[in-house]
Amino acid sequence: MLHNLKIAVVGLGYVGLPVAAAFNRKYPVTGYDIDEKRIQALTIGLDKTNEISREEFLDSTLVFTADPADLKDAGFIIIAVPTSFDRHKLPDLTALQEASKCVGQHMKKGAVVVYESTVPPGVTEEVCIPILEKYSGYESGKEFFVGYSPARVLAGNKKYSFTKMKKVVAGQNEEVTEFLAQVYGSVVTGGIYQAPSIRVAETAKLIENIQLDVNVALMNELALICGRLNIDTQEVLETAGSRIGFVKAAPDLVGGQGIELAPLYLANKAESVGHSSEVILSGRNINEGMGRYIAQTLIKKMIQDNISIADGRVTILGLSSKEDVPDLRNSKVADIVQELREYGIEIQLADPYASTEDTASHYQLELLTHRQLKPAHAVILAVPHKLYKEAGWKQFEGLLIGQQGIVFDVKSILDPKKKPEKVQLWRL
Repeated sequence: MLHNLKIAVVGLGYVGLPVAAAFNRKYPVTGYDIDEKRIQALTIGLDKTNEISREEFLDSTLVFTADPADLKDAGFIIIAVPTSFDRHKLPDLTALQEASKCVGQHMKKGAVVVYESTVPPGVTEEVCIPILEKYSGYESGKEFFVGYSPARVLAGNKKYSFTKMKKVVAGQNEEVTEFLAQVYGSVVTGGIYQAPSIRVAETAKLIENIQLDVNVALMNELALICGRLNIDTQEVLETAGSRIGFVKAAPDLVGGQGIELAPLYLANKAESVGHSSEVILSGRNINEGMGRYIAQTLIKKMIQDNISIADGRVTILGLSSKEDVPDLRNSKVADIVQELREYGIEIQLADPYASTEDTASHYQLELLTHRQLKPAHAVILAVPHKLYKEAGWKQFEGLLIGQQGIVFDVKSILDPKKKPEKVQLWRL
């Protein structure tokens, strides 16, 4: 049965495109996206997310389309569109609902629809299936089938790519779950885990991200305390790390789309059944405030050094949500920029991966090249891309006025022992 399978992937972002490329090594795959510019770029082998190389495009037989009618021949449809939240921090499932409507209008009888989007528990069965039934005219569980397989794609990480990660699958019944295991298992080498239900799989996806969020929040709170006590946080963690079983984590700007969504989604769902989240939201609140804390700490240090805030200039290296990727969604570096601008400080922003177009559209900020940067009073190394790590202290020689000033090493990648004499180093 699998050898005749035709697959369609709806949503060709950081999740959907690698999934489509992986399945295309074994099956005919159609990639659909409503963004016509994205489709045009992919058709000529250009991927702004850098998830698929030029060589991979040349070796593939992927068909890219912005015409939903091209979904009609697919027997296996994967929906991998982004989800979000509104200004009240409530789930915004608009893209998911529109994708479900589109698929419902064009899918054939007997198709299997699998969701990979991050959602609150119950959304696949309570929101998505009714939309599919309404617009297809088919009955779920009899004339088409639904499953959930939470995305496990680490953007920019080739070591743990889609095919190498253990894949969770869950169907609306045991037969569907087994079929999903066969389909995904035919391309995934990292193993398959069959979850007992769709709701379990949805919740598992959330807690994976929440655990990371809470662990980093603990380290960030430690950094806040150590900052007041004038204790080096990294020295504390290195010392504590000598204990067997100590869980290693570090202070950080926790950005990225899924990390912020997960705690808000689960806390919102918990509230709907009468439980008020404490640990989950507390951790999120700490992480949300770290950009503001970095900016305010820098302001204090500049004042202590008799630097005029009105005439001050700060350079920020790195804008993306994580190292070595161009993904700007939910970048916490933008919080630093916003806070510093409220004090009237001139900001210079550089990032070797981010595009000037996306920077302007996401945050209304101008992105400069390294050569365009003028010497500044302070430099914040916010996102330690490989290029910045390799350059080390040498990269600051032309970035600081008079070869002296403040360097904020957010993720502690610089060796403090090699610090230039006239430079002040601060780190979380």
